[in-house]
Amino acid sequence: MKSAARLICLLATVAAAAATAEPTRTFIDFDQLNGWETDDHAAALSAFRESCGAISQDGWDGVCAMAQTAPDAREFFERLFQPVLIEDGGTPLFTGYFEPEIDGSLNRTSRYRFPIYRIPPEMPRGTVWLSRQEIEETGVLEGRGLEIAWLSDPVDRYFMQVQGSGRIRLPDGQVLRVGFAAKNGHSYASIGRALIESGTFGAHQASAAAIRNWAQRYPEQGRVAMWANPSYVFFQVISDIDHDEGPLGAMLRPLHAERSIAVDDDAVTLGAPVWLEKAGAAPLNRLMVAQDTGSAINGAQRADIFYGSGVEAGRRAAAVRDQGRMIVLLPNALAFTLLAEVQQ
Repeated sequence: MKSAARLICLLATVAAAAATAEPTRTFIDFDQLNGWETDDHAAALSAFRESCGAISQDGWDGVCAMAQTAPDAREFFERLFQPVLIEDGGTPLFTGYFEPEIDGSLNRTSRYRFPIYRIPPEMPRGTVWLSRQEIEETGVLEGRGLEIAWLSDPVDRYFMQVQGSGRIRLPDGQVLRVGFAAKNGHSYASIGRALIESGTFGAHQASAAAIRNWAQRYPEQGRVAMWANPSYVFFQVISDIDHDEGPLGAMLRPLHAERSIAVDDDAVTLGAPVWLEKAGAAPLNRLMVAQDTGSAINGAQRADIFYGSGVEAGRRAAAVRDQGRMIVLLPNALAFTLLAEVQQ
Protein backbone atom coordinates (compact mmCIF):
# COMPACT_ATOMS: atom_id res chain seq x y z
CA MET A 1 0.00 0.00 0.00
CA LYS A 2 1.40 3.40 -1.00
CA SER A 3 0.66 6.52 1.02
CA ALA A 4 1.58 10.14 0.45
CA ALA A 5 3.90 10.06 3.41
CA ARG A 6 6.04 7.42 1.81
CA LEU A 7 6.92 9.70 -1.11
CA ILE A 8 9.43 11.34 1.22
CA CYS A 9 11.54 8.19 0.86
CA LEU A 10 12.92 9.71 -2.33
CA LEU A 11 14.44 12.64 -0.45
CA ALA A 12 15.07 11.30 3.02
CA THR A 13 18.47 9.67 2.69
CA VAL A 14 19.96 12.80 1.10
CA ALA A 15 18.39 15.03 3.74
CA ALA A 16 19.60 12.85 6.59
CA ALA A 17 23.14 12.79 5.21
CA ALA A 18 23.11 16.56 4.89
CA ALA A 19 21.91 17.11 8.43
CA THR A 20 24.57 18.19 10.88
CA ALA A 21 22.78 17.18 14.07
CA GLU A 22 22.94 13.73 15.59
CA PRO A 23 21.34 11.28 15.29
CA THR A 24 20.80 10.79 11.57
CA ARG A 25 17.45 9.60 10.23
CA THR A 26 16.85 7.76 6.98
CA PHE A 27 13.32 7.33 5.66
CA ILE A 28 12.77 4.01 3.89
CA ASP A 29 9.95 2.05 2.30
CA PHE A 30 8.09 -0.94 3.74
CA ASP A 31 9.33 -3.19 0.96
CA GLN A 32 12.86 -2.54 2.24
CA LEU A 33 12.03 -4.26 5.54
CA ASN A 34 13.34 -7.82 5.38
CA GLY A 35 10.47 -10.23 5.99
CA TRP A 36 7.80 -7.56 6.45
CA GLU A 37 5.25 -9.29 4.21
CA THR A 38 5.34 -12.58 6.17
CA ASP A 39 5.14 -11.22 9.73
CA ASP A 40 2.10 -11.60 11.99
CA HIS A 41 1.06 -7.95 11.91
CA ALA A 42 -2.08 -8.68 13.96
CA ALA A 43 0.05 -9.82 16.91
CA ALA A 44 2.05 -6.60 16.75
CA LEU A 45 -1.13 -4.51 16.50
CA SER A 46 -2.51 -6.24 19.60
CA ALA A 47 0.59 -5.28 21.59
CA PHE A 48 0.53 -1.74 20.18
CA ARG A 49 -3.12 -1.25 21.17
CA GLU A 50 -2.37 -1.99 24.81
CA SER A 51 0.22 0.73 25.25
CA CYS A 52 -0.37 3.37 22.57
CA GLY A 53 -2.75 5.29 24.81
CA ALA A 54 0.12 5.85 27.26
CA ILE A 55 2.50 7.41 24.70
CA SER A 56 3.52 10.78 26.10
CA GLN A 57 4.79 12.34 22.85
CA ASP A 58 2.43 14.54 20.82
CA GLY A 59 1.22 13.29 17.46
CA TRP A 60 0.14 9.78 18.40
CA ASP A 61 -3.49 10.26 19.46
CA GLY A 62 -4.93 9.84 15.98
CA VAL A 63 -3.18 6.56 15.15
CA CYS A 64 -3.95 5.20 18.61
CA ALA A 65 -7.65 5.88 18.12
CA MET A 66 -7.64 4.20 14.71
CA ALA A 67 -5.69 1.22 16.08
CA GLN A 68 -8.62 0.20 18.25
CA THR A 69 -10.87 -0.57 15.28
CA ALA A 70 -8.42 -1.25 12.44
CA PRO A 71 -9.72 -4.35 10.59
CA ASP A 72 -6.47 -5.12 8.74
CA ALA A 73 -3.25 -4.87 10.78
CA ARG A 74 -0.79 -4.74 7.89
CA GLU A 75 -2.81 -2.10 6.06
CA PHE A 76 -3.06 -0.07 9.28
CA PHE A 77 0.70 0.14 9.68
CA GLU A 78 1.41 0.72 5.99
CA ARG A 79 -1.16 3.50 5.57
CA LEU A 80 -0.51 5.40 8.79
CA PHE A 81 3.21 5.00 9.49
CA GLN A 82 6.59 5.78 7.94
CA PRO A 83 9.63 3.56 8.68
CA VAL A 84 12.59 5.62 9.93
CA LEU A 85 16.10 4.26 10.48
CA ILE A 86 17.66 6.22 13.35
CA GLU A 87 21.44 5.98 13.76
CA ASP A 88 23.74 7.66 16.25
CA GLY A 89 27.07 6.06 15.39
CA GLY A 90 26.74 3.23 17.90
CA THR A 91 27.21 -0.39 16.86
CA PRO A 92 23.82 -2.16 16.66
CA LEU A 93 23.37 -4.68 19.49
CA PHE A 94 20.36 -6.79 20.39
CA THR A 95 20.18 -8.87 23.56
CA GLY A 96 17.39 -10.72 25.38
CA TYR A 97 15.74 -10.62 28.78
CA PHE A 98 13.01 -12.55 30.57
CA GLU A 99 10.95 -12.87 33.74
CA PRO A 100 12.64 -15.34 36.14
CA GLU A 101 10.67 -17.91 38.13
CA ILE A 102 12.38 -18.56 41.46
CA ASP A 103 11.49 -20.47 44.64
CA GLY A 104 11.09 -18.25 47.67
CA SER A 105 9.23 -17.53 50.90
CA LEU A 106 7.40 -14.67 52.56
CA ASN A 107 9.32 -15.46 55.75
CA ARG A 108 12.99 -15.97 56.48
CA THR A 109 13.93 -19.61 57.05
CA SER A 110 17.15 -21.61 57.14
CA ARG A 111 16.78 -22.11 53.39
CA TYR A 112 15.45 -18.71 52.36
CA ARG A 113 17.89 -16.12 53.72
CA PHE A 114 18.35 -13.52 50.98
CA PRO A 115 15.67 -10.81 50.82
CA ILE A 116 14.42 -8.61 48.02
CA TYR A 117 13.39 -5.17 49.25
CA ARG A 118 10.80 -2.50 48.65
CA ILE A 119 11.94 1.14 48.39
CA PRO A 120 13.44 2.53 51.63
CA PRO A 121 11.64 5.78 52.49
CA GLU A 122 14.85 7.75 52.99
CA MET A 123 16.26 7.02 49.54
CA PRO A 124 16.10 10.20 47.43
CA ARG A 125 14.59 9.87 43.96
CA GLY A 126 16.60 10.92 40.94
CA THR A 127 19.93 11.10 42.74
CA VAL A 128 22.66 8.63 43.61
CA TRP A 129 22.24 6.73 46.88
CA LEU A 130 24.30 3.95 48.46
CA SER A 131 25.99 1.49 46.09
CA ARG A 132 25.30 -2.26 46.03
CA GLN A 133 28.42 -2.89 48.09
CA GLU A 134 27.51 -0.20 50.63
CA ILE A 135 23.96 -1.53 50.99
CA GLU A 136 25.17 -5.07 51.62
CA GLU A 137 28.15 -4.23 53.84
CA THR A 138 26.33 -1.76 56.08
CA GLY A 139 23.11 -3.77 56.37
CA VAL A 140 21.19 -0.49 56.10
CA LEU A 141 18.01 -2.27 54.90
CA GLU A 142 17.98 -5.14 57.37
CA GLY A 143 15.35 -5.61 60.07
CA ARG A 144 13.16 -2.71 59.00
CA GLY A 145 10.22 -4.57 57.52
CA LEU A 146 11.22 -3.66 53.98
CA GLU A 147 11.52 -7.29 52.89
CA ILE A 148 9.02 -8.43 50.25
CA ALA A 149 10.19 -12.03 50.08
CA TRP A 150 13.22 -14.22 50.75
CA LEU A 151 15.20 -16.27 48.22
CA SER A 152 17.60 -19.16 48.72
CA ASP A 153 20.41 -17.84 46.55
CA PRO A 154 21.99 -14.35 46.31
CA VAL A 155 22.84 -15.07 42.67
CA ASP A 156 19.13 -15.57 41.89
CA ARG A 157 18.45 -12.28 43.64
CA TYR A 158 21.10 -10.51 41.57
CA PHE A 159 19.80 -11.80 38.26
CA MET A 160 16.21 -10.94 39.25
CA GLN A 161 17.42 -7.39 39.81
CA VAL A 162 19.10 -7.35 36.39
CA GLN A 163 15.89 -8.57 34.72
CA GLY A 164 13.76 -6.13 36.74
CA SER A 165 10.87 -8.50 37.51
CA GLY A 166 10.15 -12.04 38.63
CA ARG A 167 7.72 -14.72 39.74
CA ILE A 168 8.41 -16.16 43.20
CA ARG A 169 7.01 -19.64 43.83
CA LEU A 170 5.99 -19.84 47.48
CA PRO A 171 6.02 -23.08 49.54
CA ASP A 172 2.19 -23.30 49.48
CA GLY A 173 2.14 -23.27 45.67
CA GLN A 174 1.09 -19.65 45.24
CA VAL A 175 3.07 -17.34 42.98
CA LEU A 176 4.07 -13.83 44.03
CA ARG A 177 4.86 -11.48 41.17
CA VAL A 178 7.22 -8.58 41.71
CA GLY A 179 8.26 -5.77 39.40
CA PHE A 180 10.69 -2.89 39.25
CA ALA A 181 9.94 -0.04 41.66
CA ALA A 182 13.15 2.03 41.73
CA LYS A 183 16.92 1.81 41.79
CA ASN A 184 19.64 3.50 43.78
CA GLY A 185 20.70 5.92 41.05
CA HIS A 186 23.93 4.19 40.04
CA SER A 187 24.50 3.21 36.42
CA TYR A 188 24.46 -0.46 35.53
CA ALA A 189 27.87 -2.09 35.10
CA SER A 190 28.43 -5.54 33.60
CA ILE A 191 29.97 -8.05 35.98
CA GLY A 192 30.75 -10.17 32.93
CA ARG A 193 33.05 -7.42 31.67
CA ALA A 194 34.63 -7.12 35.12
CA LEU A 195 35.29 -10.87 35.27
CA ILE A 196 36.86 -10.79 31.81
CA GLU A 197 39.11 -7.88 32.79
CA SER A 198 40.16 -9.71 35.97
CA GLY A 199 41.09 -12.81 33.97
CA THR A 200 38.46 -15.00 35.61
CA PHE A 201 36.77 -15.61 32.24
CA GLY A 202 37.88 -15.42 28.64
CA ALA A 203 36.07 -13.02 26.33
CA HIS A 204 33.89 -15.80 24.90
CA GLN A 205 33.22 -17.58 28.21
CA ALA A 206 31.34 -14.96 30.24
CA SER A 207 27.78 -16.02 29.47
CA ALA A 208 25.02 -15.50 32.04
CA ALA A 209 24.91 -19.25 32.72
CA ALA A 210 28.68 -19.46 33.21
CA ILE A 211 28.70 -16.48 35.56
CA ARG A 212 25.79 -17.92 37.54
CA ASN A 213 27.50 -21.32 37.93
CA TRP A 214 30.80 -19.74 38.94
CA ALA A 215 29.21 -17.40 41.51
CA GLN A 216 27.25 -20.27 43.07
CA ARG A 217 30.38 -22.42 43.25
CA TYR A 218 32.48 -19.62 44.76
CA PRO A 219 29.96 -17.60 46.80
CA GLU A 220 32.41 -15.15 48.42
CA GLN A 221 34.14 -14.34 45.14
CA GLY A 222 30.73 -14.13 43.52
CA ARG A 223 29.54 -11.65 46.11
CA VAL A 224 32.54 -9.40 45.47
CA ALA A 225 32.08 -9.74 41.71
CA MET A 226 28.45 -8.59 41.97
CA TRP A 227 29.69 -5.45 43.74
CA ALA A 228 31.24 -4.47 40.39
CA ASN A 229 27.68 -3.49 39.45
CA PRO A 230 26.82 -0.66 41.88
CA SER A 231 23.21 -0.49 40.66
CA TYR A 232 20.67 -1.95 43.10
CA VAL A 233 17.01 -2.55 42.22
CA PHE A 234 14.05 -2.29 44.60
CA PHE A 235 10.80 -4.12 43.87
CA GLN A 236 7.06 -3.83 44.36
CA VAL A 237 4.36 -6.50 44.48
CA ILE A 238 2.38 -6.74 41.22
CA SER A 239 -1.16 -7.97 41.82
CA ASP A 240 -3.30 -6.40 39.10
CA ILE A 241 -2.30 -8.51 36.07
CA ASP A 242 -3.39 -12.01 35.12
CA HIS A 243 -1.13 -14.99 35.69
CA ASP A 244 -0.73 -15.62 31.96
CA GLU A 245 0.23 -12.01 31.19
CA GLY A 246 3.81 -10.81 31.01
CA PRO A 247 5.40 -8.52 33.60
CA LEU A 248 4.77 -4.78 33.51
CA GLY A 249 7.20 -2.75 31.44
CA ALA A 250 8.16 0.89 31.82
CA MET A 251 4.78 1.93 30.37
CA LEU A 252 3.02 -0.05 33.12
CA ARG A 253 1.54 -2.37 30.52
CA PRO A 254 2.11 -6.16 30.30
CA LEU A 255 4.99 -7.20 28.08
CA HIS A 256 4.47 -9.64 25.20
CA ALA A 257 6.95 -12.45 24.57
CA GLU A 258 8.94 -11.74 21.38
CA ARG A 259 6.79 -8.67 20.63
CA SER A 260 8.01 -6.27 23.34
CA ILE A 261 11.44 -4.68 23.46
CA ALA A 262 13.30 -2.45 25.87
CA VAL A 263 14.84 0.63 24.25
CA ASP A 264 16.67 3.82 25.08
CA ASP A 265 13.72 6.19 25.45
CA ASP A 266 15.97 9.17 24.68
CA ALA A 267 16.32 7.73 21.16
CA VAL A 268 13.05 5.84 20.59
CA THR A 269 9.57 6.89 21.67
CA LEU A 270 8.13 4.48 24.25
CA GLY A 271 5.08 2.83 22.73
CA ALA A 272 6.27 3.12 19.12
CA PRO A 273 6.18 0.13 16.75
CA VAL A 274 9.72 -0.91 15.85
CA TRP A 275 10.73 -3.22 13.01
CA LEU A 276 13.58 -5.42 14.23
CA GLU A 277 16.00 -7.34 12.03
CA LYS A 278 18.22 -9.42 14.30
CA ALA A 279 21.03 -11.51 12.85
CA GLY A 280 22.83 -14.36 14.63
CA ALA A 281 22.17 -18.06 15.11
CA ALA A 282 18.41 -17.48 15.45
CA PRO A 283 17.58 -14.60 13.06
CA LEU A 284 14.47 -12.62 13.86
CA ASN A 285 12.61 -10.24 11.53
CA ARG A 286 9.57 -8.97 13.39
CA LEU A 287 7.45 -5.95 14.23
CA MET A 288 7.95 -5.18 17.91
CA VAL A 289 6.62 -2.52 20.26
CA ALA A 290 8.95 -0.41 22.42
CA GLN A 291 7.29 -0.97 25.79
CA ASP A 292 10.19 -1.04 28.24
CA THR A 293 13.54 0.52 29.13
CA GLY A 294 16.70 -0.73 30.80
CA SER A 295 19.74 0.87 32.40
CA ALA A 296 22.04 -1.10 30.07
CA ILE A 297 20.07 -0.12 26.94
CA ASN A 298 21.70 2.96 25.44
CA GLY A 299 21.64 4.20 21.86
CA ALA A 300 19.37 4.36 18.85
CA GLN A 301 20.33 0.88 17.60
CA ARG A 302 20.23 -0.93 20.96
CA ALA A 303 17.34 -3.08 22.18
CA ASP A 304 16.58 -5.88 24.62
CA ILE A 305 14.04 -8.46 23.40
CA PHE A 306 11.59 -9.83 25.95
CA TYR A 307 11.41 -13.63 25.63
CA GLY A 308 8.76 -14.47 28.24
CA SER A 309 8.83 -16.14 31.65
CA GLY A 310 10.59 -19.14 33.11
CA VAL A 311 13.64 -21.31 32.51
CA GLU A 312 13.23 -21.83 28.77
CA ALA A 313 12.69 -18.12 28.17
CA GLY A 314 15.81 -17.45 30.21
CA ARG A 315 17.83 -19.92 28.16
CA ARG A 316 16.75 -18.31 24.91
CA ALA A 317 17.31 -14.78 26.18
CA ALA A 318 20.81 -15.58 27.43
CA ALA A 319 21.86 -16.84 24.00
CA VAL A 320 21.08 -13.53 22.27
CA ARG A 321 23.85 -11.06 21.58
CA ASP A 322 23.52 -10.15 17.93
CA GLN A 323 23.78 -7.31 15.45
CA GLY A 324 21.25 -6.17 12.87
CA ARG A 325 19.13 -3.06 12.63
CA MET A 326 15.94 -1.58 14.04
CA ILE A 327 13.60 0.81 12.23
CA VAL A 328 11.09 2.93 14.12
CA LEU A 329 7.59 3.38 12.64
CA LEU A 330 6.48 7.01 13.07
CA PRO A 331 2.99 8.36 12.35
CA ASN A 332 2.95 10.07 8.94
CA ALA A 333 2.36 13.54 10.40
CA LEU A 334 5.41 13.23 12.64
CA ALA A 335 7.43 11.92 9.71
CA PHE A 336 6.57 14.99 7.59
CA THR A 337 7.57 17.25 10.48
CA LEU A 338 10.83 15.37 10.89
CA LEU A 339 11.61 15.67 7.19
CA ALA A 340 11.07 19.42 7.34
CA GLU A 341 13.48 19.63 10.26
CA VAL A 342 16.30 17.67 8.62
CA GLN A 343 15.99 19.71 5.42
CA GLN A 344 16.52 23.02 7.23
